[in-house]
Amino acid sequence: MPSIDVAIPNYNYGRYLRDCVESVLTQDVAAMRLLIIDNASSDDSAEIAQQAATGDPRISFVQHRINLGHQASFNEAIDWASSDYFMILCADDLLTAGSLQRAISVLEQNPNVTLAFGDLAADIPGRRSDTVANTALWRIKPARSLLEQFCRTGLYSVRSCSAVVRTPVQKRAGYYCAALDQSDDFELMMRLTLLGGDIASTHTPQLFMRTHEKERSAVVRDNRRLQILAYEAAFVWFFAHEGAAHPDATRLARLAARGLVGRAYWSGMSHLCRGDVRNAAGLFRYVVGRSWSTALLPPLGYLLRKGAEPGDGSVTAAMRRLLPASWS
Repeated sequence: MPSIDVAIPNYNYGRYLRDCVESVLTQDVAAMRLLIIDNASSDDSAEIAQQAATGDPRISFVQHRINLGHQASFNEAIDWASSDYFMILCADDLLTAGSLQRAISVLEQNPNVTLAFGDLAADIPGRRSDTVANTALWRIKPARSLLEQFCRTGLYSVRSCSAVVRTPVQKRAGYYCAALDQSDDFELMMRLTLLGGDIASTHTPQLFMRTHEKERSAVVRDNRRLQILAYEAAFVWFFAHEGAAHPDATRLARLAARGLVGRAYWSGMSHLCRGDVRNAAGLFRYVVGRSWSTALLPPLGYLLRKGAEPGDGSVTAAMRRLLPASWS
């Protein structure tokens, strides 16, 4: 019987924690453990977590006396994990119905797949986890091709908070990097791709993600230049450390630099078209600072590279995806 460990790090998300825990406990998985790690919250998080742990033997609760930072909680969860599979779930998010079983099934059926992840869905009132289809069409590809995709697009396309990972693979990949605040999950995902095997992805939502002003990523969500800089920091750190051993590291690092500039340019155009002058100006400032030639000549090659995804490879289609959308 396959088993899974789910860790929920929490800091002052008491108003969300109960629903988050419930979304895990109602999954159709027999062998499950759940760990709630509270990082010295000042709200009612500890009381909610303790009540949950008292009423269900599957739940363990750890409360820190002082705030050690989110990475300490993430890394504590990695040390704790011992089941076949492992997942870190943010306390302000919710699993969709059947998400763990879907991920575990594809991992069980494909021994070479090291991690499985799906799309996110906004937590819209009246449209919660029970509205998501319980089936998923999984796409499987080599893990290292995912690194190439990251570099080509300058975009972290994996929804790491929806990822289920084989626990031994997670432990081999190691901890979240303390040197990176907003892109530590991205850098860790790049390290995971170095371990070989395949990855499985689906467009079926595996998680409902809440958007609110207190979330950790709110700063980079509202300031797209800071988001680009955070991704740049992840690439720089990765290729200076574990990624340096990749046989194609030099080319990939250059591709990542071009991908970030191309993404910043077209993201800037997207925000400009929607009247968001502040974000557009910040993104174009990044472009000018990294590549004067790109500032003068639009990087159409980026659209070709980004549009070269299975099923839709035209520049026009890539433009449609880029310009009306708010980049994540």
